Amino acid sequence: MKDKKIVLLGGKDISTNIVFNYLNDEFGIYIAIIEDAPSRKKMLIRRIKRLGFFRVIGQLVFQLCVIPLLGFLSKERKKEIIESSSMKTISIPEEKKINVSSVNSTQTIEILRNINPDLIIVNGTRIILKKVLESVQCRFINTHAGITPKYRGVHGAYWALVNRDSKNCGVTVHFVDEGIDTGNIIYQDNVIPTPKDNFTTYPLLQLAKGVKILNKAIVDYFNNTIKIQSSGLESHLWYHPTLFQYLYYRIKNNVK
Repeated sequence: MKDKKIVLLGGKDISTNIVFNYLNDEFGIYIAIIEDAPSRKKMLIRRIKRLGFFRVIGQLVFQLCVIPLLGFLSKERKKEIIESSSMKTISIPEEKKINVSSVNSTQTIEILRNINPDLIIVNGTRIILKKVLESVQCRFINTHAGITPKYRGVHGAYWALVNRDSKNCGVTVHFVDEGIDTGNIIYQDNVIPTPKDNFTTYPLLQLAKGVKILNKAIVDYFNNTIKIQSSGLESHLWYHPTLFQYLYYRIKNNVK
């Protein structure tokens, strides 16, 4: 399948490097289109309008104070997960990369139309607009860190554990549509965190499982054997926890 034009649309994150290296070894990535991070100021304004000032401030305090601490304390565990899963974090080669301001920019659409890819893989981007999804004939496939549709949004494994819903602590590979993690499900798999894991290592556990089922989805896609799945679960959109929420559930449910 290395004769197929597979394009990766990704954000500037270590997970994008991992997905690129895994798929490039398996299939050969034609090009990786990497978008700049969205404006933090604009993101905060939109979030405040949607969720309210005090909730967003609580989320921000959690992100600025707790996540860096958890990440520092989890360096060895992260290394262990990466090595045991044979995930490669090396940077995407410059000759295989094009930087754009946004996946939704005119530049991105022009690049995709010029390439005319056979498949587009999405990882860690902002929500992709209809004009981009319809700019080429091929499909977009995403790996989501949660079991959809019950854990759409962010931190699906964390919220599943908070809800004592371990059977739905996992990862989903799905087609991309205009909604937030609402595309048709191709594959799902569960992850089982250990006592050594926490908020910053759950996504790595999900990614380790995710790249494997993504590989299966790509093979099925080109063999025209994809069978859309239905989880039968209710749909719910989750956001970042606030500092208070994190401390409450850490004490109440022992979810780190």
